[in-house]
Amino acid sequence: MKNLIEVSGIKLYCFHGCLEEESRIGGHYRVNIKLETDFTLAAQNDDLSKTIDYVTVNEIVESEMQIPAKLIEHVGQRIYLRIKSTFSSCLKLEVEIVKLSPPINGDVDSVAITISDFY
Repeated sequence: MKNLIEVSGIKLYCFHGCLEEESRIGGHYRVNIKLETDFTLAAQNDDLSKTIDYVTVNEIVESEMQIPAKLIEHVGQRIYLRIKSTFSSCLKLEVEIVKLSPPINGDVDSVAITISDFY
């Protein structure tokens, strides 16, 4: 059986971007994670060790997002690789990073990248 676990709306304040001001001032981000796994045994036995612990997923996201980078694509790849290496039971993974109010010329709410096995 295949099941989904989603950890959505992880809110962070981080220092990513190519512009010097972004590395000094920082900005608001939202990260969404979707994982495909089989948590049948966890559901049957009420056993956390038989599923993907979303507390650990959140900790991975927070940890990787605190390491400054020029590109959120780079940060997304780090998150993706770390989650995949941490959870062998992760069959598919989607990492979305949303940068809120990006400093670009125009009235833009956000920009986002997605790295996904679901497509």
